[in-house]
Amino acid sequence: MFSRLVLSLGLIAGLPIMAHAAERPVVVELFTSQGCSSCPPANAYLNELSRGRRDVLALAFHVTYWDRLGWKDPFSMEAATDRQAAYGRRFGDGSYTPEIVVDGAAGMVGSDRGEVGSAIEKAKRQGQTAAPVNVTKSGEQVSIEVGAGSGRGRILLIGFDHEHTTAIGRGENSGRTLTEANVVRSIRSVGQWSGAALRLNERFPEGQDVAVVIEAPNGRIVGASRLAARSST
Repeated sequence: MFSRLVLSLGLIAGLPIMAHAAERPVVVELFTSQGCSSCPPANAYLNELSRGRRDVLALAFHVTYWDRLGWKDPFSMEAATDRQAAYGRRFGDGSYTPEIVVDGAAGMVGSDRGEVGSAIEKAKRQGQTAAPVNVTKSGEQVSIEVGAGSGRGRILLIGFDHEHTTAIGRGENSGRTLTEANVVRSIRSVGQWSGAALRLNERFPEGQDVAVVIEAPNGRIVGASRLAARSST
């Protein structure tokens, strides 16, 4: 009876239940390296976000520019370095670790929990969602559905691993064992969205899991989703 009453009230009050279902996670991108002694606190914070916040899509991008300084990060990739450099040019603060970028709108020191937390809450209040995004898996393919909406942007397919534990043999973190969550293994542009609903079929990217992000021309995130839990294998 109570559940039916809640549904009825939702329908009367302007469909807030459907609106809730359309909400997207805030995208939190950490730019990090296993060779950086300042990064473990930021990594630990991202680990917590990845496990405890369903309203956040937390992703760890391992950059390459620390690799020549004593320890080559096995998860570093040029695509991460390039993505951070693009943010650095836009924000005017260059590239540094650890950096967290929230919803493509602002960069800050990744270990500053207060500032990052405030940015996440601000993004939840003010962040734009141009269109709903849904991602499902069938065999070795992923299906990406983007609904109709207002605006445009490029569609990014991101593959990531759930967790890695690494014993660090050299460099600034020598002797430490680091556990890192949501480690990005691949990112590629798979299409452009221009307001009309569309569906794309792509090969499953490198990584254990999948996220899709819509990035507006100004670099801000305007759509995001993670692989649906009930996808077929």
